[in-house]
This record gives sequence, structure tokens and C-alpha cells, in this order.
Amino acid sequence: MARASDGPVTDAQLIARCVASDDRHAFGELVRRHQSAVRACLRRLTAGNHALADDLAQDTFVLAWRNLRAFRQEARFSTWLYRIATNCWLAHARKRHEEPLGDADAALAEGDGDDADTGGEHVPDATRPASLRIDLERAMRVLSDNERAAIVQCYDNDLSHEEAAWVLGMPVGTVKTHILRAKRKLKAALAAWAPEGEGDRA
Repeated sequence: MARASDGPVTDAQLIARCVASDDRHAFGELVRRHQSAVRACLRRLTAGNHALADDLAQDTFVLAWRNLRAFRQEARFSTWLYRIATNCWLAHARKRHEEPLGDADAALAEGDGDDADTGGEHVPDATRPASLRIDLERAMRVLSDNERAAIVQCYDNDLSHEEAAWVLGMPVGTVKTHILRAKRKLKAALAAWAPEGEGDRA
């Protein structure tokens, strides 16, 4: 039993226990530490599909357990998990076509800037955060898989371009290109949320 002065057990120590003796309790602690971040990442990748994100999160940790001995700690454990989670999502995306965009989503894809959801010029303050979240999830669907993945890794997971390139398995320059394209599409899709007059300067 660890003494209080020993401090918290690190991820590396927990991983060592898993590798040395198939310690499922140690892996359970790793899951508890990182499951919220992995689920949040997958919810952004799936554009708000919580059920799918939770299923993919479960797949992520199953794969992490099976492949833990292959983890060489060339990246943080959380970054390694993001890589597995993103691969799970990409594999799922390849297996099935996404549902066709609805009329509102098509309008977002065209970047026409119409406030189709609010039906007016102003959204009541109490509903603005929820409305923005819904519009952002719709806007994320406009992006290609690679664009969405690059944005999520760099802006939601707060990874550097180099870390994102490792997670996505692509050159740094390609990551930067995907981010630029994604930001351009998101800016057009979310034009209605820009401060008044800002869209005229773009």
C-alpha cells in the first residue's frame, strides 16, 4: 500500500502494472482518468452523436487494453488514446455512409449564412449556448473526415500540429492544410454567429 507521501500513481506506473501482470484494476484506473476526454473527442468527431461516441469509446479502451504492450510512450498516453479513438471513428465512417444532410444542413454546407434555426435576428440569451452548440455540431458535419479530425485534435484536444500529425498518421503540412480548409468552412457555416459587421470585413 502506497504511503501518502508517495504522491499519486502516474499513468506510466499504471501501464507498467498492466504490462507486467495484466493488472485490470490498474487499467480500470487509466480508463477512469481518460474516459471523459476520449468521449468528448469522439462526440466532436461524430458531430454530437453521443450513442455512437460512447460505443466507439468502449471500442477504444478494448483496443488499448489489447495493444498496451505495443505502447512505447513516444507520446503521452492520452495522445495514444486519441489516436486509437480517431482510428475507430475513421473505420466506422468507412463502413457506412453518413446520413444525407437535411435542408438546414445543406444550407450550412453552402455557407449562405441564413439563420434557419432561430427564425429571427436575435436569439434569447438563455438559448444562445444551446443553439450555438447545435449549429456547431451541424457545421462539423460539413467537414470532410480528415478536416474534422484535424480540427478536433488541434482545437478540442489541444494538440500541437506535430502531435496531431502523429495521431492522424499524416504529414504536418497536410494537417495544417486540413485545418485551414476546415476553418474556412466553419466560418462560412457559422456566419450568423459572427459579431455584427464582422462578416462584412471577411
